[in-house]
Amino acid sequence: MLGAAISGFLTSLSLILAIGAQNAFVLRQGLMRSHVFLVCAICSVSDALLILVGVGGFGAMADALPWLPSLLRWFGVAFLLFYGARSFWAALQPGKLTPAGEDGKSALAVATTCLALTWLNPHVYLDTVVLLGAIGSTYDGLSRVAFGVAAAAASFIFFFALGYGARALAPFFARRMAWRILDLGVGVVMWTIAYALASGA
Repeated sequence: MLGAAISGFLTSLSLILAIGAQNAFVLRQGLMRSHVFLVCAICSVSDALLILVGVGGFGAMADALPWLPSLLRWFGVAFLLFYGARSFWAALQPGKLTPAGEDGKSALAVATTCLALTWLNPHVYLDTVVLLGAIGSTYDGLSRVAFGVAAAAASFIFFFALGYGARALAPFFARRMAWRILDLGVGVVMWTIAYALASGA
């Protein structure tokens, strides 16, 4: 069981470490100290649910619904292009910094964006449902449970560490130029992922 738990934790952590659309959004909310707990909770709970689906043996869903991956991919491309454009637009806007916790967005608006970045990203399904599900299926009984629980725990630890750890970077982001660089970087990440999805990468 211990070996399965370690495998689940490290595999899950390695899959979510790369800066992607979801991670960039968590980082930005953490820097603004805006709805941080809500965002971290949505990301980690969503991951846990998807891991549960994968490890539970339902990774064959895409085989049963062959049109689903394509539908998710193009929804994801459209959303990432839109969000990337918003980030580029924000980077070009003059004006003062938004004070921490006063970004003007309601909890519902932030939650909606976070859910879209999570559930409309086909790579999330590939990582959690397909890949973790495939590895988890190599274990039996309690070892499989340990694998899934540890994989979900890694997601919780990562997202909450990213969201609340972002505050350590607050002094650097006291300058407008730093926010412009961040927004430009987020835009590049979003459009790069959109291109990769559209090209079938």
